[in-house]
Amino acid sequence: MTDLFRIPYVLIKPLYQRTSFHRSVIEEIDDERLKNAYSECRAITRHHAKTFYMATRFLPNHKQRGIFAIYSLCRYIDDLVDEAEDLLEQKKLTKEDIRGRLNRWKQKLEDTYEGRTQDNAILIAFSDVLKRHHIPIEMPFELMEGVCMDLFKNRYETFNELYNYSFKVASIVGLMTSQVFGYENEEARSYAIDLGIAMQLTNILRDVGEDLERNRIYLPQEDLQHFGVTEDDLFCHRLNEHVKNLLQFQIERTRRYYNRSDKGIALLSSDSQLPVYLARQNYSRILNKIEKNDYNVFDTRAYLNTTEKLSILPRAYYQMKVGKS
Repeated sequence: MTDLFRIPYVLIKPLYQRTSFHRSVIEEIDDERLKNAYSECRAITRHHAKTFYMATRFLPNHKQRGIFAIYSLCRYIDDLVDEAEDLLEQKKLTKEDIRGRLNRWKQKLEDTYEGRTQDNAILIAFSDVLKRHHIPIEMPFELMEGVCMDLFKNRYETFNELYNYSFKVASIVGLMTSQVFGYENEEARSYAIDLGIAMQLTNILRDVGEDLERNRIYLPQEDLQHFGVTEDDLFCHRLNEHVKNLLQFQIERTRRYYNRSDKGIALLSSDSQLPVYLARQNYSRILNKIEKNDYNVFDTRAYLNTTEKLSILPRAYYQMKVGKS
């Protein structure tokens, strides 16, 4: 069985997508409008969140659809702000124009929560999710606040500031998806927050080089000063010992959040534990890749290919079984 996961995924994918296991997620829906909406959400998730998407494959169908809709909603909000930021830089939009766009989207969200019919595929799917799961409207609103921070803030003085940003753009997503995963113990929510922080810190470390191109430095200024790293060191891609020590410190901090979040997996519904475990393990392995790349976060993007992501499945499945025995 283990040998199967050494076969390149590109060879397995066409066969897998023909299976009833894959097709039934969407095809079991009777409503054609809803079917098309969820199909679009799945395509968005598959394209933009490959690690996350792979983990959802092991959820029951209705939970897969819920995750697709939530992710697509979050992605749409993020893209809305990114597009606005580009237009702002090109002086094609003012900050007031951007606020107007965001307010109109907020109104659409409010209409969705109040049960008004929408023509946006993401909102059509999300409205269906709301019939099954309680996701307070404050959550997507707080996500909007978080992604909007990128319009007005490109430096973070302290880790507390970065934590607040990471909570809004990542932990909120974890709290929303937890409603779909299901849990009985409220403690699961605090561990979902930890996992969101860990994943966002991982994103930040992976994307240091890309963010510098947009004049963004998410690494806290207090940490740069502590390790004797200047912004010029980062912009000039100086991979000296000071920079390496700074990055190793960030990696160790991030791993502490991953380790804390592990306690929450067992608190989730049994049919959601394996997918969350897979997402957590594969995302955290990006940190290993950064170390393997000798901390070169400037010119080398750390990532796992699909075969590497699949390779941990036998061990993950075994550990989940052992944990329940």
